[in-house]
Amino acid sequence: MNLPHLRFPRKDQTNFFKTLNHRVNEYFKANNIKKTGNWKLHLKTIVMFSIFLTPYFLILTLDISQWWMLGMTVLIGIGMAGVGMNVMHDGNHGTYSSKKWINQLMGSSIYILSGNVFNWKVQHNVLHHTFTNIPGHDEDLEAGRIMRFSKEAEWSPLHRFQHYYSVLLYGLLTINWAITTDFLQMKRYIKRGLSADGKLVPIREWSILIITKMIYMSVWIVIPILVMNIAWWKILIGFFVMHYTAGLILSVVFQLAHVTHESETISPPVDGQLEDTWAVHQLRTTANFGTRNWLVNWFTGGLNHQVEHHIFPNISHIHYKKISEIVKKTAKEFDLPYHEFKTTRAALAAHFNHLKELGKKPTYQPA
Repeated sequence: MNLPHLRFPRKDQTNFFKTLNHRVNEYFKANNIKKTGNWKLHLKTIVMFSIFLTPYFLILTLDISQWWMLGMTVLIGIGMAGVGMNVMHDGNHGTYSSKKWINQLMGSSIYILSGNVFNWKVQHNVLHHTFTNIPGHDEDLEAGRIMRFSKEAEWSPLHRFQHYYSVLLYGLLTINWAITTDFLQMKRYIKRGLSADGKLVPIREWSILIITKMIYMSVWIVIPILVMNIAWWKILIGFFVMHYTAGLILSVVFQLAHVTHESETISPPVDGQLEDTWAVHQLRTTANFGTRNWLVNWFTGGLNHQVEHHIFPNISHIHYKKISEIVKKTAKEFDLPYHEFKTTRAALAAHFNHLKELGKKPTYQPA
């Protein structure tokens, strides 16, 4: 499939982003604060890593029942998702700290979450944040043949039930990272010459991938098998439960922001020229949810403030709640959409209803 090279308009005739960017910059200047993380993020980092790693060491060192161990793998999965959304995400966006080495360190936490920095930056920072909700360009809309996230995707009779079975598949997200996805992505990205920083060194990236995967499997599978006096297959069950918990949380959070009727899916134009500027495109294709819920705000690392994150990926999620009023007000002034679900429950209902609609047999078949 030959994909067109997409282009956003160079000039914003309305000056929307220029106005918004000025107002947000003035907010940080007036309050004399940095756009990167602060003590709140540092404290949250300690909490998230504690939830993630403490149960792991307790399982290895304490003589507890196997049912307690299984319960702790769920807790590890919750911490795994928390570290990913709050620490790794900011680190790999370069917003955790004003110091580059700290961002790199925090971003590298993805290696103990089963992922890979190179792949994540290409898929997320480059493809997803640039071509949000554009089929064939935003890989977050790609789910093979078993799920249909857009009208452009090929339909099959199985999709009529996807709003039921989708939640079962969502939990497989991170375990797929660990086993297959990273290898397939790296092969694909290197073949296409993609990288987040323009410095592509294939042998380096393949070496990092293989070495970190070996370390990862040693930490989470080999060491427990050697240290713990239980059957190896029970270790694998715990490994799966940990990943399923994290994968389910991460998948649901990601989908609520982009795979709903409110968040538009933009078909790639034949000539490659998109109608909206990049900032306006982000408004049309992204939605917030549950922004008044303190627990959702705290745990999701600002991923429920996706509108702010997509327009200002260079700002730490710690500040999204404050700048959201500026974004909302400016969008209203320029008569632009600002998609927001008041509650997480409403966003969940919208997502699964959207999956149900996409699962119906289309009146036409995409070419």
